[in-house]
Amino acid sequence: MFRFSVPDDLNSGGFAAPADGRIAVTLPDGSVKRVPAGASALEIARSVNLSLGKNAVAARLDGRLVDLSTPVCADAELGILLPDDADSLPVLRLSAAHLLAQAVKRLYGEAAVKLGIGLATADGFYYDFDTPNAIRSEDLPAIEREMRRIAAENLSIRRRAASREEALAHFQERGEAYKVEMIEDAPESESFSLYDQGEFTDLDRGPHLPSTGRLKAFKLLSAAGAYWRGDSDKPVLQRIYGTAFARKEQLDGHLVMLEEAKKRDHRKLGRELKLFMFSDEAPGMPFYLPNGMTLRTELESFSRGAQLRGGYREVRSPFMMNRRLWEESGHWDHYKDNMYFSEVDDEAFALKPMNCPGHMLMYKNELRSYRDLPIRLMEFGQVHRHEYSGALSGMMRVRTFCQDDAHLFVRPGQIAEEIGGVMDLIDEMYRVFGFDYRLELSTRPADSMGSDELWTEAENALRGVLEDRGAAYRLNEGDGAFYGPKIDYHVLDALGRSWQCGTIQLDFQMPEKFDLTYIGEDGAKHRPVVIHRAIYGSIDRFLGILTEHYAGAFPLWLAPVQVRVLPVSAHYDDYAYDVRKRLRGAGLRAEADVSGNKLGYKMRTAQQEKVPYIFVVGEKEKLADSVNVRRYDDGQQVPAGLEEMIGELLETVRKRER
Repeated sequence: MFRFSVPDDLNSGGFAAPADGRIAVTLPDGSVKRVPAGASALEIARSVNLSLGKNAVAARLDGRLVDLSTPVCADAELGILLPDDADSLPVLRLSAAHLLAQAVKRLYGEAAVKLGIGLATADGFYYDFDTPNAIRSEDLPAIEREMRRIAAENLSIRRRAASREEALAHFQERGEAYKVEMIEDAPESESFSLYDQGEFTDLDRGPHLPSTGRLKAFKLLSAAGAYWRGDSDKPVLQRIYGTAFARKEQLDGHLVMLEEAKKRDHRKLGRELKLFMFSDEAPGMPFYLPNGMTLRTELESFSRGAQLRGGYREVRSPFMMNRRLWEESGHWDHYKDNMYFSEVDDEAFALKPMNCPGHMLMYKNELRSYRDLPIRLMEFGQVHRHEYSGALSGMMRVRTFCQDDAHLFVRPGQIAEEIGGVMDLIDEMYRVFGFDYRLELSTRPADSMGSDELWTEAENALRGVLEDRGAAYRLNEGDGAFYGPKIDYHVLDALGRSWQCGTIQLDFQMPEKFDLTYIGEDGAKHRPVVIHRAIYGSIDRFLGILTEHYAGAFPLWLAPVQVRVLPVSAHYDDYAYDVRKRLRGAGLRAEADVSGNKLGYKMRTAQQEKVPYIFVVGEKEKLADSVNVRRYDDGQQVPAGLEEMIGELLETVRKRER
């Protein structure tokens, strides 16, 4: 993770310098600047423009992200990264992680603190430490103050290449056992880099800022435990999380967003709105309470209806199947560490982590003709996957969840049309929730099965569909499923956070493994192609995302309780019951609060529970067969006829309006 291999010629002048000692550097605007061979990226930036050199964060040399101190030894393309460039933020945050480590070393003792790993993340940075005593949240302000003192010292951050022997000697001498372990685990051919800032040195791949003084807008956020290298058999280290930005106003905006995220935390809202619960008797396995089950049922019904209209047929496969099946599918070789096992009649069985093998058996259950294809099988399948206890997080990371899974068995010539249909379906459904999304094409991972030819064919097919549709996408090399490449959907919630939900995976492997066939027009057997597809991904996780997206104030069609009827006094309880009866008779989820509490208290309770509509009833409403309507997002109360309101609410539900 901290290893850094770099060609010798990049740092040691391995290129032969031109006769005049100068080289040609091509800048992003296409202009060419001649500079002395061996000039650093920073020196070149300063020669272009003093302001550019002053504000530079890092450089991109022939497409490679490097430190500003990197010498340019031959003709090259060079780009200088400024603070607002997208690639600058990880550099800044990685440097902030080192600043944190140096501060902890200074405060808690050079010898007492052992360094683990520090990384930049999508939202900030963290560093892991082995310390004599636990670092608590209340200790973070003092650590942050020390970080600011080090930043004010404006220490130069310098990279130096090191051989395996040099790196080992450095960290062995300082008793840094975790760094030594990382170096010893690296391949023999690996080279390393060390970064020095003042008295502090770390093993890292970089690049980094040129000095600590460039770090101004950062904040420590939390402290927690984390297994060394994510292995539950290894020691628990102290992990400190923080975030950093180029400018203070960016940091302030992020901190405001984090506060809003705390209010929207689905775990907090799940308790308050009585949606779901967790128990130590079933770690990582959600219990759906009545309100949460209503939400889940509505999500399933919405998806089921959309799929049935799209030509899918619903199936159900067993929760547990024989080990032989998982060996045949490839899951045994590639996924068994994430599976749960049991023994039945002296044979090994596994709880299914995926629905795919069951659907393969269903396809194979009868003879198929080319006229039958495409066959679209859908299942709301409950799956079980082993997750480390430290990774469990509310509904976002659980050990059992429901996949809205589907497998499309198609002829090769149907691939593009069927994937296009899936993309249209996902787009249609996401628009109902108000989600924007981004697409990502993930290619062959290191742990995969199948031939190079089939993988190339599958990747080209997905890429072709995206490009033919003019869809913008990002390439995510090496992150495909073990059996095929995939298109992943990353939805953006109300706070702009990204969540991976839907997926479309193209699979040439399982049809081979299960010997799936269909009879073609020529009377011969042919191999179908399988498209794996999910829209929510995990219904449980999607429910958690929606809870935070809507801050618990679900749209009418999803809300567990759609209308609460409040009588102004006990004299009107009967009319409240009558209103509730008529609402329920129309198919709306309604309650009547006849608790005897004062109207103001009942109103506040309904608001806290985020009920979309409150109907207040009294003498005037009873005589006029009407209600006084208050919406959750509107403080005004408006009189309306009861039948008129029922019709309006039913139309809102039918359209699934937000």
